Amino acid sequence: MGKLKENNVAVKTEVTFKERLWVVIPVTLLIGLISTLVYNHHAEFSWNGFVGGFNQEFLIFFSIGIFAQLVDGTLGMGYGATSTSFLLAYGIPPAISSTGVHVAEMFTTGASAISHHRFGNINKKLVKHLLIPGVLGSITGAYLLSDVIDGDAIKPFIAVYMIALAVIIIRKAMQKNIIKKKTKRLGILASFGGFMDAVGGGGWGPIVTSTLLGRGRNPRYTIGSVNAAEFAVSFASGITFMIFGGIQGWQVIIGLILGGVIAAPIAALLVNKIKRQPMMILVGVLIIILSLRTLSKLL
Repeated sequence: MGKLKENNVAVKTEVTFKERLWVVIPVTLLIGLISTLVYNHHAEFSWNGFVGGFNQEFLIFFSIGIFAQLVDGTLGMGYGATSTSFLLAYGIPPAISSTGVHVAEMFTTGASAISHHRFGNINKKLVKHLLIPGVLGSITGAYLLSDVIDGDAIKPFIAVYMIALAVIIIRKAMQKNIIKKKTKRLGILASFGGFMDAVGGGGWGPIVTSTLLGRGRNPRYTIGSVNAAEFAVSFASGITFMIFGGIQGWQVIIGLILGGVIAAPIAALLVNKIKRQPMMILVGVLIIILSLRTLSKLL
């Protein structure tokens, strides 16, 4: 009897340790990232510059961060597409937009992953299948955008890509009576989603989440799991952007981070309470309008 109790205690301790890792790993990585950024870039900041940065522009980026994270946390898609569309429409260059979005996502997806874990929205097996292929795809895309592709040259293509993502979101929203099918080639799906997310400044959710939901997977666990995997994907692409392209657009990054971190727990709480169909259609239409506005400025 005593031995059985000891075994139960050991199993419970192991489970508790594994559960804690889902919170400990994101928190440790984020603390490490903040420390590195402060150490490497402290000379670029002054108190006057810091205070002066909190102006009307900052409030715009902060509002974009809140809205984009509420969209992403409740729908499992749309952070990159929403924030990138707004930033491009506001006149921020593609390289700064994509870097800003992905560095901000390192924090917002970390907060989102912890929040979804707290509310029990994660399928750990699905996260493991998406993690490594998604990370490899995002590193490749981030390297190409930082060091090989001219951001200004691909700006119209990104706007068209955003419209395509918006159409996918709306199409998925209109589907009824989805029959559950087994999802094959999860690795290929995750690699493609990670690559397009890094190059286009968005796409992980619309590509990965919409495909999984389209195959009849449970929305709650799909959204929570894809958001959790997105932390690793965003972290990988954000680090790659930092190594090859440096950090630009601090005001954009800090605004998106603060807005996103505040909105993340609210979004995780709302994931089962909000009506998905009207929200998805609204987000899709909004992205199309913003992308058309960006295209009209370029043509």
